[in-house]
Amino acid sequence: MNHCFMYHGGFERNYPKLKPGAASFEGTDGVAHQIPAWPAEADGVCVGYMEKAGKKFMVVRIVHGSTDVVLPDPLVIDPARHMGHGKRFGAAPTLMNDDGIMIALLEDVMKRNPGTANALMPIRQELKEPA
Repeated sequence: MNHCFMYHGGFERNYPKLKPGAASFEGTDGVAHQIPAWPAEADGVCVGYMEKAGKKFMVVRIVHGSTDVVLPDPLVIDPARHMGHGKRFGAAPTLMNDDGIMIALLEDVMKRNPGTANALMPIRQELKEPA
């Protein structure tokens, strides 16, 4: 499965108003910028992230199928643990095809946000089942 990370704007400016289904964010220029559609090849978990002051990248949203969860307590992304070797953020969505790494990210998200487990546990289980 191909998973995806996509930029959702600056944390301080955008997180307080983030809602499921978000399609735009406010840039540092004060202008609304569209969040592109998730790439067609991203058939797995899509992760919305924001940049917090100090170059910290935060998971703020998990999307898979009809599930769209905004995290009440965002998670700092540990690139080695949550993205895999050699993956980095850029202007285009970042694709990653390691289900084990995405399972680890989902588990870390649920530990930090226990109230999201009902929505996210079925996604985790789907990734754990052999194809």
